[in-house]
Amino acid sequence: MDVPEHPEAPRSRGGPEPSYAHGTGTTALLGDTVGRNLDRAIAAHPDREALVDVPSGRRWTYAEFGRAVDEVARGLVGRGVRKGDRVGIWAVNCPEWVLVQYATARLGAIMVNVNPAYRLHELAFALRQSGVSLLVASTEHRGTDYRAMAAEVHGSCPDLRETVHIGDGSWQALLAAGADVDEDLPAAAEATLSCDDPVNIQYTSGTTGFPKGAVLSHHSILNNGYFVGETVGYTEQDRICLPVPFYHCFGMVMGNLAATSHGACVVIPARSFDPAATLRAVEQERCTSLYGVPTMFIAELALPGFADHDLSSLRTGIMAGSPCPVEVMKRVMGEMHMAEVSICYGMTETSPVATQTRRDDPVGHRTATVGRALPHIEVKVVDPVSGVTLPRGSAGELCTRGYSVMLGYWAEPERTAEVVDAARWMHTGDLAVMREDGYLAVVGRIKDMIIRGGENVYPREVEEFLYGHPKVSDVQVVGVPDPTYGEEVAVCVIPRDAADPPTLEDIAAFCEGRLAHFKIPRLLRVMDAFPMTVSGKVRKVELRTGFGPGEP
Repeated sequence: MDVPEHPEAPRSRGGPEPSYAHGTGTTALLGDTVGRNLDRAIAAHPDREALVDVPSGRRWTYAEFGRAVDEVARGLVGRGVRKGDRVGIWAVNCPEWVLVQYATARLGAIMVNVNPAYRLHELAFALRQSGVSLLVASTEHRGTDYRAMAAEVHGSCPDLRETVHIGDGSWQALLAAGADVDEDLPAAAEATLSCDDPVNIQYTSGTTGFPKGAVLSHHSILNNGYFVGETVGYTEQDRICLPVPFYHCFGMVMGNLAATSHGACVVIPARSFDPAATLRAVEQERCTSLYGVPTMFIAELALPGFADHDLSSLRTGIMAGSPCPVEVMKRVMGEMHMAEVSICYGMTETSPVATQTRRDDPVGHRTATVGRALPHIEVKVVDPVSGVTLPRGSAGELCTRGYSVMLGYWAEPERTAEVVDAARWMHTGDLAVMREDGYLAVVGRIKDMIIRGGENVYPREVEEFLYGHPKVSDVQVVGVPDPTYGEEVAVCVIPRDAADPPTLEDIAAFCEGRLAHFKIPRLLRVMDAFPMTVSGKVRKVELRTGFGPGEP
């Protein structure tokens, strides 16, 4: 994946440049807490829309939103919530989710994001491990009975005093509990807070064992949202359509906080991702920005009648969460009018964005890299074994350091020390190459890298190549055990036409003479869909289990 040289690429002096870069800029870090920053937006833009919920038709200006946040904050106080207490939020996308986010931040409580896909075992673990005292939850969504599940785990969570369900009498009771609380109390509580205080715990989707609760501060998430928004040029004129889940950093930091720190508007298109509802919301609300993981954009582009939607209001957006296929990005930029669309790279533990493409980058940079370091963030690529910084152009582990690195995993210092070293570098586990201009290409996960007969195969490279096959709509490459080579290259494909899927011979012929022989897939599985996490990442571990040793 060659990338055109950036016009400001640094020149080597006296040897190869190291794979290290420090994001610079003329804008200083914000020293606010989340609540104080919201106050600034309310004062500057009281009559501009802050939040629009398309499913219910409800709308809030910034002044109205501020009053609604304080109402929820007083209700939480009336229910006994104080600074440092953990408040869980286990819900699909809705306005109340956003209100709880800012209300807990005003009080200095720590909001604990709980994946709405969690079931009893996972829910109980997250509530117990973080010591949640009050849980705010959905009632029901797509056949999931949140009331029944919350009631079932209640007895096994000793710190949990109460569950409040959005949309029923318990939510109104929460608001009523604040009626006798001093109206000035939220502001008084906010005045006692430091920007370095913890404000959020997000559970990472652990691939082995239980998930870990990354603790994020006001400083880390507010600044990350702010600089993501700065990079795509947000102002109070922008309207951001968010079909991505709020429980993840993509929604609540890159979406909500990027919006409020610029006086922009958040538009909720649906309770969970619906491609048709997303495009309707963009058209109806004249959104200027749209977020999604690649599979979301693929689904939107594939909708019957896609071309009938007026998306001309769009100018930008963010594609992140997993590697972004080149062909998909080109269609998004052209057919969806998102000429300034940006790719972001990061992880929950870094609040989340470490690198991002810029609006004026050449197309090659925005399709073949994950951008360069955001302002005030350092990145480097190191040898995964020795930890030594590698020369530019060499593949190694990507590490990042700066304001965005988590405070640590909640109550797990040993697991924190496994990923954050003594110099405060976060070790991502991703394999990346830093180019001469400082832009980074992620070539895979260390754990996903395939070693076939002593040759390293990076699945991302093969996937990008196979996106060019005329019969391939989506593709994932994994390594499976092989008695001869140790691992063999296997490919899982979603065909463009289910009636005419590619064969293994088609794939091999397409690769012949264009990929090294050891990179050519030897196993094929045609699928209707890939197993996904709720945040849109493909569960490669499940794809591997579908192949027997050395057999398709």
